[in-house]
Amino acid sequence: MEKILVVLPVKESHKALLEANAPEGSEFVYNEAPGKELIQDATVIIGNVAADKIAGTKKLKWFQLNSAGTDGYTAPGVLPEGAYLTNATGAYGLALSEHMLAMLLCLMKKLHLYAEDQKEHVWGDRGNVISIEGSTTLVVGMGDIGGEFAKRMHALGSRVIGIRRNKAEKPDYLDGLYQMDALDEWLGKADIVATSLPGTKATYHVFNAEAFAKMKEGAYFLNIGRGTAVDTDALTEALNSGHLAGAGVDVTEPEPLPKDHPLWEAKNVIITPHISGFYHLPETFERIIRIAAGNMAAYRDGKEMKNLVDFTTGYRKFQG
Repeated sequence: MEKILVVLPVKESHKALLEANAPEGSEFVYNEAPGKELIQDATVIIGNVAADKIAGTKKLKWFQLNSAGTDGYTAPGVLPEGAYLTNATGAYGLALSEHMLAMLLCLMKKLHLYAEDQKEHVWGDRGNVISIEGSTTLVVGMGDIGGEFAKRMHALGSRVIGIRRNKAEKPDYLDGLYQMDALDEWLGKADIVATSLPGTKATYHVFNAEAFAKMKEGAYFLNIGRGTAVDTDALTEALNSGHLAGAGVDVTEPEPLPKDHPLWEAKNVIITPHISGFYHLPETFERIIRIAAGNMAAYRDGKEMKNLVDFTTGYRKFQG
């Protein structure tokens, strides 16, 4: 008998969907703050439980994350050998891509500066603005989030170039698709550089002082993936020197960003506290439940689940 622990804030409709797709005779426990005993007794867990609370479990066969990121869960000894790990890739593209677009338009149209003037009751003209149309956008990380952002930029008239780890067929909304070895070449050509890279050893400080120096003067930078992909001090310097026209970040390193960190006071930066995802857009949660329910049916029927994570890379495995 499967003992299925669900730690998400589900409604009755969500419970019904999960249970309808579960193996016959499964026992469900719904608890958003489970103790060690419940965690250690579960054969299936739906929703993120801290990695240190899972470590040592012997019964766990499948762990479905409610996040796209897998930070900490692929480390040796966290999950039992042979256990499946699946993430929520596909749930966050809508919310995060719209958040990125909102930050970018705010910066390009100087709305953040007019918001400051409004607080001071200043009626003033901040000068020229620029348009997305005719720009070149470099999207680093072409998963669900990067792909959705690329689609929106393409629709608004930008020339969009994608960078990803592995070779793949170029979708129609991209004007070019390259691997990471082409990053330096395109950094100097892009008006907008957007990254949704996950937090792995391979992505640590991909955007450092050298990378920012290679970017076009007056370019905009967006980070919606993980803060560890960016050297925060280098980003602060690139903004304050005027080399970058602006940056929008929903993630930072360190995180939470300390109150006295210089990035708070950097020129033309918009900082949001890692809130673009989560469940602030209700549709995100619905997508997570649908992913979990679909994988539940696959688990029940002995079929391959979606979003299986490769423990060696921390990324979702390629599934044709």
